[in-house]
Amino acid sequence: MYECGTCDVEYLYREDCDSHMDEHDHWVECETCTRQFRTERSCEQHMDALDHWAPVFECETCTRTFSSQAAANQHMNSKNHWEPKFPCETCSQMFHTHEAADQHMEAKGHYENYCAECDRRFENENCLRQHLKSKIHQGTGVVCPFCNAHFVTASGVTHHVEYGTCPNAAKLNRETIHHIMQRLDPNGLVTNKQIGWHNDQKVHYYATNRAFDGTSWVCYLCQRGFNSMTGLNSHLNSPVHKEKIYHCLNTRGGCTQEFVSLGALFNHLESESCGYIRFGDVQRVHRRLNDAILNRKVITSL
Repeated sequence: MYECGTCDVEYLYREDCDSHMDEHDHWVECETCTRQFRTERSCEQHMDALDHWAPVFECETCTRTFSSQAAANQHMNSKNHWEPKFPCETCSQMFHTHEAADQHMEAKGHYENYCAECDRRFENENCLRQHLKSKIHQGTGVVCPFCNAHFVTASGVTHHVEYGTCPNAAKLNRETIHHIMQRLDPNGLVTNKQIGWHNDQKVHYYATNRAFDGTSWVCYLCQRGFNSMTGLNSHLNSPVHKEKIYHCLNTRGGCTQEFVSLGALFNHLESESCGYIRFGDVQRVHRRLNDAILNRKVITSL
């Protein structure tokens, strides 16, 4: 007996069964090519062997499948089954629109690099960190021990004294402070060991017309250009090209950074770039160094 592959009709002869299937279009067709089969099983075996299964388009949310992307899109539009594609910058929530994601992040303070207190976003993590370290959040709690001027950071008050701008400590500058530090730091906790120290406090450098290359005034040491001879002279007499006389406290941690001034060392520590100390703890180190300098105490630890 020959059975139709689609309905339950049976025939004694194969020719009669094929005629029936032709007349009623009961053949099982491959989903890709023009081959026809008597049974669904034989058709599936063919499509498995030749990978002739037609593509299936799935709904992004439920288990429904469709024969075309247009049909799948129509279903997802009608059922609101589109998968959300806009993420929160902080948590794992997803949203269907950018506006919905923004509303969530604003309500929850979930913007990346976002200061909730000031309702401000920042370009990157470093900009946010600098903002959080500014006087807006930190206040001006670092006080100059000589004139009582207030500063946001330990590096700020140190530069204030090292550059000779403190009205009550006119005799202190980078050179005199380093001379004191060399005597108070025999173990080299922050100062570099030196055979001798040349005090260049009264030495001034001046550029000549030969420094002008036709476009700008050029430093012969670093090749940096300046718009005027005055600008170049200021650069030459700044600590930029002077000897590096301090080093990072994080020697055991492998930090090899060296600095031309004590203020630059505090800048490095406040940046947390080598992970030796947190920003808030730098003021403690600054106070201990201040006490040592003011009371002429030998520095044994920091």
